[in-house]
Amino acid sequence: MAIKDYDIYYGGRLFRPVATTDGSDTTSETIFKYEQKGDMLTGTYAGGDVYFGHLIGTVDERGRIDMRYHHMTENGDLMTGICQSTPEIMSNGKIRLYERWRWTCGNRSKGRSTLEEL
Repeated sequence: MAIKDYDIYYGGRLFRPVATTDGSDTTSETIFKYEQKGDMLTGTYAGGDVYFGHLIGTVDERGRIDMRYHHMTENGDLMTGICQSTPEIMSNGKIRLYERWRWTCGNRSKGRSTLEEL
């Protein structure tokens, strides 16, 4: 694991979706909590249609995230996917993430989401 300085540090930050395409299990009620150690990102998320989920990924020097995720829905379905996130620092200093995701199970559809830091 590489330990180095990053322009963006995600540890302890909370995010919520503000926009998402059809096919996503997340809603504005889904809260993501990220932790970071070096270039490793981990997180948990829950809310809305998501009962509970985990994610793991890597962060590059520009703050871009390459992650894998899995969760259980409120209906008991197990879901898995891949996501790439590109950050933007908003005028208030908080982070907005532009995400491209793809399910690795079910119908294997793909989409886009935008998350903002709380």
